[in-house]
Amino acid sequence: MSKHRPNRLAETLKEEISQLIRVELKDPRIGFVTLTSVDVADDLSHAKVYVSVLGTEEEGNVSLDALNRAAGFVRSEIGKRVRLRHVPSIVFKYDPSIQHGAHIARLLKDVGVSDEPSKEDSHE
Repeated sequence: MSKHRPNRLAETLKEEISQLIRVELKDPRIGFVTLTSVDVADDLSHAKVYVSVLGTEEEGNVSLDALNRAAGFVRSEIGKRVRLRHVPSIVFKYDPSIQHGAHIARLLKDVGVSDEPSKEDSHE
């Protein structure tokens, strides 16, 4: 089976789920959450939603737990908004890539590497 349909569904799910989290979910345990990617199985039965959470590791775990508890609600809302015969089951997973990138940027800053050209590099 081609990957075209799962990729298309993944993009649609990413848009709809981020809208749901922003507008519909009123759980105070859900902090500042960013959807980084969505992987849909080839048979379209399962979807892994990767999220990054701004804050401490504990806040991230609490937000992830709250999102996984709301997965049934999210799935039913997706069923109402997107025309599908079978709505995939949804599992939220933590994606550390944004924190990893911020950590690398801090390390580079500490070492003295920056994106801005130094005065030595300019030829004025």
